[in-house]
Amino acid sequence: MESGLFQLPVRYILGSRCNRPPTLSIRSPLLTPTARLTPRRRAARNAAGPSPPSAGLPARRASPGLAPVIFLSTFYFMISFMEDHGSWDSLLVDLVRTPTFNPGVVSDVSNGSKEFSVSLDNVVPDDILERIFTFLPIASMMRATAVCKRWYNIIYSSRFLWTHMLPQRPWYFMFTSNETAAGYAFDPILRKWYDLELPCIDKSSCFVSSSCGLVCFMDNDNRNSISVSNPITKDFRRLLEPPGVTLPDYSTIAMKVDRLSHNYTITVAKSKQTPEDFVRWDFSVYKYDSWTGTWVAAVNEVFIGWRGGDDSVICNGVLYCLIHSTGVLGNVNPRHGLIMFDLVAGPSNTSLMQTSIPVPCSLTCGRLVNLKEKLVLVGGIAKYNRPDIIKGIGIWELHEKQWHELARMPHKFFQGFGEFDDVFASSGTDDLVYIQSYGATALLVFDMTHKQWRWSVKCPVSKRFPLQLFTGFCFEPRLDITA
Repeated sequence: MESGLFQLPVRYILGSRCNRPPTLSIRSPLLTPTARLTPRRRAARNAAGPSPPSAGLPARRASPGLAPVIFLSTFYFMISFMEDHGSWDSLLVDLVRTPTFNPGVVSDVSNGSKEFSVSLDNVVPDDILERIFTFLPIASMMRATAVCKRWYNIIYSSRFLWTHMLPQRPWYFMFTSNETAAGYAFDPILRKWYDLELPCIDKSSCFVSSSCGLVCFMDNDNRNSISVSNPITKDFRRLLEPPGVTLPDYSTIAMKVDRLSHNYTITVAKSKQTPEDFVRWDFSVYKYDSWTGTWVAAVNEVFIGWRGGDDSVICNGVLYCLIHSTGVLGNVNPRHGLIMFDLVAGPSNTSLMQTSIPVPCSLTCGRLVNLKEKLVLVGGIAKYNRPDIIKGIGIWELHEKQWHELARMPHKFFQGFGEFDDVFASSGTDDLVYIQSYGATALLVFDMTHKQWRWSVKCPVSKRFPLQLFTGFCFEPRLDITA
């Protein structure tokens, strides 16, 4: 890679000249020259005179028989082209200009047919290219923008982004606990890691929530410092500080993006112990609307024997938060509970604790995940009478206030993490759930659709000292959404 240009491999250029743009070599009896015409038809054709320009090769572009050939050939060309390059640097190329090329005809006659080399830039219409691009993974789509100016303009056109951008399988961004926010993002489709640096945070110690291509960050040291970013396009903005206490004991952040309007809602739940009272905890929720750009207070209650935690999620307009038992009232088992608040309906006269839901079993920790607007709990299953020791990991779905077990991590995968702490990182979206140990870079992926557990490929980052910690989050890579 030199001068920021993406070099096209010679083996992917079908033709003898390496300075040509991508070409298609088509060998078909449909394009047979006049030598195969019968004498009667040849005489009639010669009597009619030369063919008009519209009867030449350009007219073949509209041929119904040729369209599938062009579509499939272009599609496979792009797939093979994209799969050979794993560096994230090549995804960030702004533009590559290619010289103008006039398509020619190669007069190589074999078995009574003639081979034509046709420039894709002249043959494939924009609407066909748009359809092809929709089938590409986001990483391949980014590389396609570096092929030529035309592809760049098509992919970044507002029509393509708003009408053709399909949901992408979520990536997982893993980083270590240091002063920088640099790390590696795992692509589950191409099974590759990309070197990625987040544009809007200075430290990796933060609370994170993501939705539909956007990621929301809340600084761990300053809980009022909140930013929203698109990790792919590097677009970001800092939000106004939320109201309420500036130094809560516990806090959590959740985000939900509307896929149609691209407006988003952010909630911050704060929990602070009442001064000189070990039983009471103040619990408050504040909601941010990107359309109005303002914060509003949504919840303000006092919990007795329970406190807010650091995990929350929004599903179907409802905010779900995990709460933790303080143990002062003897309610040590279960140690976790679930409260919910309807963000659309707003406040009610019913206490959140009155509608709380117990967790399915004794857990060492719990992570809430939104999978296709269904609330999923990933929890560490605690040993009997030893709530601080983990013996396995389970996945449950909440349906009509009842938990239904979806899967349990097989023991061989649980052992594959090595020494597993009682707490761990887990996040997901669409139909994938990622699970990661804080003490290692091993990443396990669970496919909800196929009920399949699978390790990711090895992350490029290595553990430098025994107490080094790692964490991560998943996000949907998208080009069509801004902060």
